Amino acid sequence: MTLAEMIAQARTALETAITTRQQEQDALMALRSDENLTEEAVAARVATRDAADAEVTRRQQALADLEAEQAREDELAALQARTTPAATRAPAYDQVHRVGQDERTYRPDQDRRGAMFERDVAAAFLGDYEAQSRLQRHMQEERTERGDQLQRAAGTGAFAGLVVPQYLTDMYAPAAAARRPFADACRNHDLPPQGMTVNLSRITTSTAVDNQSAENAAVTEQDIDDTLHTVNVQTAAGQQTLSRQAIERGAGVEAVVMDDLFRRYHTNLDGKLLNQAATGLTNVATTVAYTDGTPTAAELYPKVIEALAGVEAAMLDMASGDNIAVMHSRRWYWMQNAMGSTWPLITQPGVIAQTLGANYATAYGRGVRGVLPNGTPVIVDNNIATNLGAGTNEDEIYLVDRQECHLWEDPDAPMYIRAEQTKAASLGVLLVVYGYYAYTHNRYAHSRKIAGTGLVTPTFTGV
Repeated sequence: MTLAEMIAQARTALETAITTRQQEQDALMALRSDENLTEEAVAARVATRDAADAEVTRRQQALADLEAEQAREDELAALQARTTPAATRAPAYDQVHRVGQDERTYRPDQDRRGAMFERDVAAAFLGDYEAQSRLQRHMQEERTERGDQLQRAAGTGAFAGLVVPQYLTDMYAPAAAARRPFADACRNHDLPPQGMTVNLSRITTSTAVDNQSAENAAVTEQDIDDTLHTVNVQTAAGQQTLSRQAIERGAGVEAVVMDDLFRRYHTNLDGKLLNQAATGLTNVATTVAYTDGTPTAAELYPKVIEALAGVEAAMLDMASGDNIAVMHSRRWYWMQNAMGSTWPLITQPGVIAQTLGANYATAYGRGVRGVLPNGTPVIVDNNIATNLGAGTNEDEIYLVDRQECHLWEDPDAPMYIRAEQTKAASLGVLLVVYGYYAYTHNRYAHSRKIAGTGLVTPTFTGV
């Protein structure tokens, strides 16, 4: 290893030591701002900072020794050149390595305001390798010309105008959304390509069969009749206008906005399936009242069984048996908090008799969260209202046959429009998200909901 290489290593080691020392100083300052700090903690952090400081001094001295040795070698080489006999002929011009001076990467006469440097900083952040190379060359030039200044133990706070903040755009935090747990559990169909209504035939008057009163007597006859069940196709849409500056000079702004619009679209659709006037599940379900001033999960469970009995009574032979319970997350966790010493008299497949159901530990919006004691799957959906009832603090639990909750969606929904001409005069870009859908829970009037004062804001007391 040459002396020059040793000096380069020593400089790198010194830079590392300086960085470590600054980190320790920053940690010490952060600790001192803590209201709960102790003298022992401060003393320990000071000792760590002082050790890092000592390491800087040691590395600085080692570099100084090597540079002094290099200076002496250069001095001897120059002396030897002066004492070389005159008869020794100098090499030809094109046979010797000569040292010149290149132009600086960023020159004041070409970039007086530093715009080129600022553009390269931004481009390097976005992955421009040429910009990164120019910045690295610039730092090497700075080390060569002002190395003694760059090696001082100054922290980033000393260069507020030069230390560029980094924004982790890939880790942005989207606005939380309730999304569409119930919609995903419904029986899904492709929306027909044309029309703004979906029409279904419901047999409302059936035929009849009875015993013949006597031989050759007329047999029972009843004319079959149907009723048209019309489901409206609805349009869900949202928009956002962005400036061209935000799109063209921001990092991922358009993608972030579109993602949020899609999340609102799905949340709106799911909320309408549950809460829309006249057709939402809360408005078509038959109520099973649970009125109790001191509600408990053990008292609630029989109401669940009553509601399921009502579902099957309405469906008869058309029941699929694919029943689900849909509830708010606060109700699901409240049921989990209950403790007890009794259990159902009739066991159910896949459910331990001594428990009030089972929790599958599935994340929100990822499907079935668990099962009730009789094996009914639970869908947790926070689009369920929690401001119901006289006290505006109740939620509801819905019991339905999943196969009779129909949802028609456009296969391409949600779709979006990106319109630049509309807002061109103000340098705006209009983003619109929209989609068509239709739904019904009432092909058979079967759904049930548990509602009443027993479903007020839960208190987690273990009952």
